[in-house]
Amino acid sequence: MAGGPGSTGETGIGALTRVRLTRLGKVLYPAAQITKADVLAYYIRVAPILLPFLHSRPLTMHRFPDGVDGGGFFEKDAPAGTPEYVEIFTRYSETADRDVHFVLCNNLDTLIWIANLASLEIHTTLSTTGSYESPDLLLFDIDPEPPLTFDDVIDVAMVVREELEAAGLRSYVKTSGKKGVHIVVPLVPGYRFGEIREFAHGIGKKIARSSPRVVSEFPRSRDPGTVFIDYLQNAHGRTMIAPYSLRATPGATVSSPVRWEELRHGVRPEDFNIKTVLSRAEEPWRGILDTRQKI
Repeated sequence: MAGGPGSTGETGIGALTRVRLTRLGKVLYPAAQITKADVLAYYIRVAPILLPFLHSRPLTMHRFPDGVDGGGFFEKDAPAGTPEYVEIFTRYSETADRDVHFVLCNNLDTLIWIANLASLEIHTTLSTTGSYESPDLLLFDIDPEPPLTFDDVIDVAMVVREELEAAGLRSYVKTSGKKGVHIVVPLVPGYRFGEIREFAHGIGKKIARSSPRVVSEFPRSRDPGTVFIDYLQNAHGRTMIAPYSLRATPGATVSSPVRWEELRHGVRPEDFNIKTVLSRAEEPWRGILDTRQKI
């Protein structure tokens, strides 16, 4: 993964793909002076470890055509003009009362196309098309409220890890790319969303009973001086920011998988960004999709 944004070069990117590239010089992260060409180069470099995770997972794109300072919008439906090499998964949505045509990022051209649309963030479901109603990932989303900091998030994340280990479960962790962390447990097939949501909620409630700083209920999620163990994303149709996805932050942070040993006081989410993640030589989530577990 060694290298840097833009190292592929605009001409080199075009030679790699069938995608008609546009506005490569557009600055998408003004504070860091990162262009669309830099974003494309980043996603091409991380593709070998990102694509296996994205495969067959319906996506929601978070697009910023005018850059992070210009505001963005979420897009679940494949837009008009979606090319034929982009695979589509169609599912009826009761909420929208219509079919939704989800993009599947199953090849490099699709990843480049998504980046060329200025979808800086890529959000995925916790289930695949093969078993859309049954999640294969369990998610804990852990966020602090001021004056608590990322150090406090780390402390709570370690307690969650201990609870999971006590239940015989191996967990994987990544920065959210913003103020918290995500803890993920890969699951054997067959669970319903309600089951895993109750399991995650139970762990949050147990920890909250013994720590006044921890809350496990949504109405208290914004209480000052608390850390929220969010279990609510474990629901049908909800999504998680994909590992290695960029975030729409001034410094182009990344939702970066890390080793548990890397989470220590003094580490900050902004340490993991478009430049530093490319220089990391390891893959902390290697084998995650082969580590299926029962809760």
